Amino acid sequence: MTTNEICILLSIIVYLLFIVGIGVYYSKRNDDVSDFYLGGRKLGPFVTAMSAEASDMSSWLLLGLPGVAYLSGTGEAAWTAIGLAIGTYLNWLFVARRIREYSHQIDAITIPDFFNKRYHDKKSILGAIAAVVIIIFFIPYTASGFAACGKLFSSLFGMDYITAMLISALVIVIYTTLGGFLAASTSDFVQSIVMTIALVVVLVFGITKAGGLDEVMINAKSMTGYLSLTSVHDKISGESINYGFIAIVSTLAWGLGYFGMPHILLRFMAIEERDKLVTSRRVAITWVVISLTLAIFIGIIGNAMSNSGAIDNLQGSASETIIIQIATLLSHKSLFAAVIAGVILAGILAATMSTSDSQLLAASSGVSQDLLKNFFHIELSKKTSMVVARSTVVGISIVSALFASNPDSSVFEIVSFAWAGFGACFGPVILASLFWKRSNMQGAIAGMVTGGTMIFLWKYLVRPLGGAFDIYELLPAFICALIAIIVVSLATPKPDESIIKEFGDVEKVI
Repeated sequence: MTTNEICILLSIIVYLLFIVGIGVYYSKRNDDVSDFYLGGRKLGPFVTAMSAEASDMSSWLLLGLPGVAYLSGTGEAAWTAIGLAIGTYLNWLFVARRIREYSHQIDAITIPDFFNKRYHDKKSILGAIAAVVIIIFFIPYTASGFAACGKLFSSLFGMDYITAMLISALVIVIYTTLGGFLAASTSDFVQSIVMTIALVVVLVFGITKAGGLDEVMINAKSMTGYLSLTSVHDKISGESINYGFIAIVSTLAWGLGYFGMPHILLRFMAIEERDKLVTSRRVAITWVVISLTLAIFIGIIGNAMSNSGAIDNLQGSASETIIIQIATLLSHKSLFAAVIAGVILAGILAATMSTSDSQLLAASSGVSQDLLKNFFHIELSKKTSMVVARSTVVGISIVSALFASNPDSSVFEIVSFAWAGFGACFGPVILASLFWKRSNMQGAIAGMVTGGTMIFLWKYLVRPLGGAFDIYELLPAFICALIAIIVVSLATPKPDESIIKEFGDVEKVI
């Protein structure tokens, strides 16, 4: 191992130890499962905003999005970013305050728990279905995060992939198991800062190595369709490919996923003061727009660096390593630069870890709180509940690690599918539960089942037909789930007066 590699490794180790320290610190502030899963509703506005967005973006921000822009230009990358930005803003604007107030009034600490109490489902059937959905989609989602960490260490230091993946997973499990929601949220806040530093440093250094901003733009303009919003550049043929209306709508549909993301919705539920949500919204949308823009531009800069010979030409999935390539190049400048490169690579870890910790908590709560306690009615003491909660995090991590044992697994494909699953299963139900007092338990169940079923049917049976059917599965599944909620709710008895009264009480304080 070279001196530069040792500096990079030490930077990453210091960062990981700091994150574990956060978990140790907050382990003493978890008195019960409400603290463990929702932090006692004590989040401040900045932590709420930045932890929500850091847990949302994951390694997609520093790996996937720059890789897409590197290969094909601004078309697909820009529309994806626009969809995500719009979805982020609308989620904060319409959902955040309502779910915070509603969950507070009915004392719900998880998303399945919210569904149960919102619709007065005493048998917890709705919550059990929601918990199963969380487990189905979050285990592979968490596995993708473990895999991304393993690939990073393996490619940097020549480590065995399995060993690298297990070490990364162990760090995430330690601070999440010890500190719970507060540790995850605080570490996510720190990680969002590290991710921002990584983006800015890579951007500035990349422009310098590419020969300046003018050279970057000259290179981009030289490729047909590279800077267009209605076409994409095909790196193999050198030609442009039309990026039409269906493709644009399909890409924008990513924004719908926000309404159903448990790890983001939990941040809304946990904020301490509802009046601070406006501040949180402004901070969140500002960070999202800036970070997405920087990530796309880094892909464009990376393409110019490849064409100038500064870094290798990247093909296929290798394009997702563009920031790693730039950071490695930076590390050769000096020992100080190697330390900075270590911070950049820690940013990639941060992006992955900030999502994995939140996913572990959500999946864990689905098993221990929503299935064992609410559905099977297994009564546990306060101490035993904490043991079960932490044990569930460990158990789910082990299953996720088994899923991540294949080094050839596609991180982006897993993330895309899980995002669609949550968006379609939970998004329409969340919107109906918050905005339509006539929606009932039967409609919510129908919407959740319809959304989940359509995700699989559209992805594996309909979308492969191509043409007009080549639409991201989230959009048709979301629409079908919403229709199912409306039709079934209207075809079945209206909610009890007590449910309608609760809904009205929430309306009064919003």
